[in-house]
Amino acid sequence: MSLRLGDTAPDFEQDSSIGKIKFHEWAGDSWVVLFSHPADFTPVCTTELGLTAKLKPEFDKRNVKAIALSVDGAEAHKQWIKDIEDTQKTVVGFPIVADTDKKVAGLYDMIHPNQSETATVRSLFVVDPKKKVRLIITYPMSTGRNFDEVLRVIDALQLTDGYTVATPGNWKDGDDVIIPLSVKDEEVIKQKYPKGYTSPRPYLRITPQPNK
Repeated sequence: MSLRLGDTAPDFEQDSSIGKIKFHEWAGDSWVVLFSHPADFTPVCTTELGLTAKLKPEFDKRNVKAIALSVDGAEAHKQWIKDIEDTQKTVVGFPIVADTDKKVAGLYDMIHPNQSETATVRSLFVVDPKKKVRLIITYPMSTGRNFDEVLRVIDALQLTDGYTVATPGNWKDGDDVIIPLSVKDEEVIKQKYPKGYTSPRPYLRITPQPNK
């Protein structure tokens, strides 16, 4: 059974590049980016893990932890990390889960048989501090992920958790936002959106981003 948005992210205990990890305990009160890759010592994955490592300051600002996964073993992960750090000129400061028995891959539906019977595809999950799944993105094996987009969506999720707004297409932190259709009372609108709004259509009300 596949995961859906709003589901509780399955807990698991598995070996990793830093030893045994109990997922929910490790996550603590942080947001989490959990992402799988098809195999160690592969070119696209090497660039992806390098990019993730370089984003650590951005993740830290957003209270986000990263954790990767493949069906290879912990010792292979440790050796591959050396290659990633050397070729991508960074430090891998996050764990890589060793899902050799494919337990986590099963819980998160990471193996798509029409892509591979044994390797995990490029699945990515954003999990909030309440352990709820907030974003699911699945890429084919041949296509590296856009981690700028992952940061953008986390920004949007954290903003909309704190304020009654929605974000338009291609929104970036600092851009105008949208007043949801569920907010109708003009007095409530004045209180919630003191910067005012423009309304090119009755259903399209645009207001400056609230201060986070």
